[in-house]
Amino acid sequence: MNHSLSINEHVQQVAAEITEELKRSLSSYDAAPSKLIESMEYSLTAGGKRLRPYLVMAAAYAVHADETTVEKAIAPACAVEYIHTYSLIHDDLPAMDNDDLRRGKPTNHKVFGEAMAILAGDALLTGAFGIITSLAKEGKLDPLVAVEIIDDLSRYAGALGMVGGQVADMEAEQGITSIEQLEYIHEHKTSDLVVFSVLAGARIAGANAHQLQQLELYGRNIGMAFQIQDDVLDLVGDEQKLGKRVQSDVAGEKVTFPFLLGLEESKALVVKLTEEAKAAVLAADLAFPDQLLELADYLVNRES
Repeated sequence: MNHSLSINEHVQQVAAEITEELKRSLSSYDAAPSKLIESMEYSLTAGGKRLRPYLVMAAAYAVHADETTVEKAIAPACAVEYIHTYSLIHDDLPAMDNDDLRRGKPTNHKVFGEAMAILAGDALLTGAFGIITSLAKEGKLDPLVAVEIIDDLSRYAGALGMVGGQVADMEAEQGITSIEQLEYIHEHKTSDLVVFSVLAGARIAGANAHQLQQLELYGRNIGMAFQIQDDVLDLVGDEQKLGKRVQSDVAGEKVTFPFLLGLEESKALVVKLTEEAKAAVLAADLAFPDQLLELADYLVNRES
C-alpha cells in the first residue's frame, strides 16, 4: 500500500489496478459465448471508484501491515466488484429502476438488450464465488477462511442482505412512512456489501473476533453514510461529476433521507455516522488503521 499518496490518489491507483485485474479475470471465460463476455466486460470496466475492492485491501493491510497479505486480498476484492456490478446491471433494468445511464455510459441493457444484461449479471454473481474458491484451490488461502468468506458473501449479498434490501426498496415504493423502514432498506441494499468487503479483507489477514466485530461496525456506518451522501448529492451534486442525472429521486418521488429528515439534518447524520465508524476503527487495535480512517473522511467529503 503506497503511503506517499493522498487518499484520493490512492483510491484512484487501486481502482486502476483492480480494473486491470478484472480484465484478466475474464480470460477464464474464453470458452463462454463471446457476446456474454463482452456484456460482462462492458459493465465491469465501465469505471467507478472501486470503493468496495479498496476496502477489502485496506482492511487486510489494516489488520496485518504486509504487502503479501494485500496481494491475497486482490481476488476477493475482484469478487466483490463482480457482485456489485451484477447488482447494478440488474438494478438498471426496466423491471427495476429503469435507468438508461450508468457512470456516464448507456446501461448494459441499452447496449446488449435485456436478456443478455440479465445473463451477464447472473454470470458475474456465480463467478464471484469461483474467484474465492480458486484462491483456496491454488493454496493461496486457508480453505476454512475461504469458507468463512463465501459464507459471508452468501449472507450479505443474498436474501438476508443486498437482495433483501432491494426487495424492501421495491415494496416501499408503495410508501415509506418511517425512518426505520428507510434505514432497513439501505442497511441491506448498500451497507451489507460494504460490511462484507471489510470483513473479507480482515479475515484474509487473520483478524481476531474483537477486530472483526469493530470492523463490521465500521463497515455498517460508512455504508449508511455513503448512501445518505448519495441522497444528498442527488439534490445538490454536479451531474458531470456524478456521471448520472441529478434530481432523479425528486423526479421519481422517491423517499430518501433528505425527504424524511431534511437536507441539513441528513448532512449532519453523515458526519455522525462517519465519526462512529472512525471510533470503531480506533477501538479495533489494528496494525495500520490510517487508510480506513482516511477513507471514512474521503467518503463524507466526496462530490461523486
